[in-house]
Amino acid sequence: MSVIKVGMADLNIAITPDRLRTTGLGSCVGIAIVDKVNHIGGLAHIMLPSSEMVKIGQLNKAKYADTAVPLLVEKMVQLGAKKSLMVAKLAGGAQMFQFQSQNDMMRIGPRNVEASKVSLKELGIPIIAEDTGGNFGRTIELDILTGILYIKTANQGVNEI
Repeated sequence: MSVIKVGMADLNIAITPDRLRTTGLGSCVGIAIVDKVNHIGGLAHIMLPSSEMVKIGQLNKAKYADTAVPLLVEKMVQLGAKKSLMVAKLAGGAQMFQFQSQNDMMRIGPRNVEASKVSLKELGIPIIAEDTGGNFGRTIELDILTGILYIKTANQGVNEI
């Protein structure tokens, strides 16, 4: 077994017995998708809700919820996963800093969670568990064989969803 690292604004796929891990989820969201029948999993570390903000330069599809989810599903299908067997788990989306203003632009974490849910719903992939919100960072690791998403947080130990 090896642990495949997924960086910020990155995504990757793997097959059993490998695992996928990403660190530094603050306002970012980790989107874990697994097909336990075919033992294929994917993990995206998205930073922002929508790619519509990108006007110039090269678009990094893994950075945005609206483009990362379809790309991750496509890569999993190419490896042999069945979309009808996929389920998702979400972690992250914290509100890391308190702002005096209730400006929606400052709600990056909650907006990332909302956008991730919309993208998954559009593709018909059910979310079976989540550990989102709060004001703390997370590291997550997806066990593709069991479908368990391990969530590590400072001072709170490891949670499994």
